[in-house]
Amino acid sequence: MLWLRLFLPFAGAYFLSYLYRTANAVIGPVLSDELKLGAGDLGLLTSAYFLAFAAAQLPLGMLLDRFGARRVESALLLVAAAGAATFAMGQGIVDLAVGRGLIGLGVSACLMAAFKAFSLSFPAERQASLTGWIMTSGGLGALAATAPLEAALQLTGWREVFTVLAGLTFFVAGWLFVSVPEEQGTGRPESVATQWEGVKVVFGSAHFWRFAPLGLCLTGGFMAVQSLWSISWLMQVNGYTRAVAAEHMAGMSGSMLLAYVFIGLLATALARRGIKPVQLLGAGLSISLVTLALIVSGGLHQSYLLWLVYGTFSSFGTLAYSQAAGGFPLSLSGRANTAFNLMVFIGAFGVQWGLGLLIDLLQGYGLSPAMAHRSTFLVLLVAQAASLIWFWVAGRRRR
Repeated sequence: MLWLRLFLPFAGAYFLSYLYRTANAVIGPVLSDELKLGAGDLGLLTSAYFLAFAAAQLPLGMLLDRFGARRVESALLLVAAAGAATFAMGQGIVDLAVGRGLIGLGVSACLMAAFKAFSLSFPAERQASLTGWIMTSGGLGALAATAPLEAALQLTGWREVFTVLAGLTFFVAGWLFVSVPEEQGTGRPESVATQWEGVKVVFGSAHFWRFAPLGLCLTGGFMAVQSLWSISWLMQVNGYTRAVAAEHMAGMSGSMLLAYVFIGLLATALARRGIKPVQLLGAGLSISLVTLALIVSGGLHQSYLLWLVYGTFSSFGTLAYSQAAGGFPLSLSGRANTAFNLMVFIGAFGVQWGLGLLIDLLQGYGLSPAMAHRSTFLVLLVAQAASLIWFWVAGRRRR
């Protein structure tokens, strides 16, 4: 009964969070045509979600400690509902960016609040499984934002879609507030000054900075690609229709979902056999990087298979959360998680907007849309390779 009352509302919230995160990949071309947006405008509009999300992370850790996951997340989901309504009624890029930013702020607690609630309500041996299943709910949200969203756009407009999402978000906010049990007191909360001292400890740690570039470039970069530039690549470089591109993204989201299930069910068992999570993290992201290199090079024409593999192994980046937090005392684990999440969403914002600006710039110098996309993705690939090399080098230094 506790599992149903506690897990399902958080799963519903994280489902919506991921759907919002990736929806612009499908509706982006529609917005561009209707509102006459360039690639830079579209990148800025979509990345407003990531900017607001990132800005909320450090205060969020302190709010969760003081007021609990139930109250913080249900209140923020009301902000997300207001953001979806604002987006649905927006008439220009400013209105849409404000709506998108409110959505990002409103769903900023979905994963961190779930982690906090699970840690207080379930024994340690169930945490890996619960993490896998909550990430699976996010994968389902990403899947819903591909072919199903494209099918919905064939029946109605994007404004109507976001109006429905606003209503669903309002419903989940109420469901979570009513269903999730009130957290029992866990002792007197730390003062704000003490909490900030803990934040400084995290950011001053060499252990944290081993993982932070992975969050910035690889996990954040993947979010930027998945939530916007994947569809643009498939249409501009591969020449697919929006519907076919959405089918590719549906396959990638499905492969992500399976990867999350694999991580949730088998990571602990593999660790007992000597395959540590940090090794899974490094191996998975290395394969992800090689796959992106094959996509960028265009040397293989099995684009559908490549995007499936890219989604599968990019999902291993979720292991970095527990590995980054594992280097700190339990009392700092929440702040370590939100600090790493900050890196991820700063990266997602920067990459998403930056790719759009660079695509526009290169097209201004006469490159075709396909060549502009390919050159821009090559820059991303180099940055990701550098962050992965640093991860391995810093690991050797610590040993």
